Amino acid sequence: MAITAAQVNDLRQRTGAGMMDCKRALEEANGDVQKAIEILRKKGASVAAKRAEKSANEGLVVTKVSDDKKSATILEINCETDFVAKSEDFVNLAKFVIDAVHKSKPKNVEELLKISAVQDKLNEVLGKVGEKIEVSRFNIVEANDGLLVDYIHMGSKLGVLIKFDEVKAGNDELYLIGKDMAMQVAAMNPISIKREDVPQATVDKEIEIYKELAKKEGKPEQILEKIALGRLNKFYQENVLLEQAFIKDNSKTVSDLLKEFNTKHSSTTKVSRFDRFHLGDEKK
Repeated sequence: MAITAAQVNDLRQRTGAGMMDCKRALEEANGDVQKAIEILRKKGASVAAKRAEKSANEGLVVTKVSDDKKSATILEINCETDFVAKSEDFVNLAKFVIDAVHKSKPKNVEELLKISAVQDKLNEVLGKVGEKIEVSRFNIVEANDGLLVDYIHMGSKLGVLIKFDEVKAGNDELYLIGKDMAMQVAAMNPISIKREDVPQATVDKEIEIYKELAKKEGKPEQILEKIALGRLNKFYQENVLLEQAFIKDNSKTVSDLLKEFNTKHSSTTKVSRFDRFHLGDEKK
């Protein structure tokens, strides 16, 4: 049967696929729009196979927090170019996928991709944009007796979740503190919340480096350990969240922020976790 320009345009509006692809799909489907959409989706899957060898190093980091601030998700989804990452199709795809993760709570990416609606949506968008698309990672965080706060840096290439435990009062105030703390994590990239959480291998390596530097500076052997431990304190101040100088007021530490809040509310609220996703971190 003859395919009209109106039919091609209608299919193009529904799928975002190219004009000639729409025309061929309609011809193959004998004008049946639903069959043509299926054909284009299958083509999207074949495009995915062709793109498998490509690198998907662009994309978005997105977050979602429940209304009660007790459940949160952070996710990285990738494509090949920044142009596609900024497109409406890809932005909407990111929202669709994080909604699915937040609702279904899959254990990992493999389990997520077994959700047919997610796989169909990925193939649909891939068919439109013609680039490799992949969900790289996500974390789901729960805070039954706490509070979760998110932050997405401008451009959506960097996102942070902060988890507070033992929250009894002052939720609105704590939420604002959490936003500041999340921005702190985004800007200063700490390796842990407190010094006790720094891996021992990292501590040993730093001490070894500081001793070697002190030795090269001509310091006596018997005081190398003392010098190294002194420099280690500086390392903690730069790399441990609670010991870092607060980016909005370097006269106080991040720990001071929490102490002030707890004193005001006679509480024992603590920050127990942060998740920091920087686009492509796990690909480096």
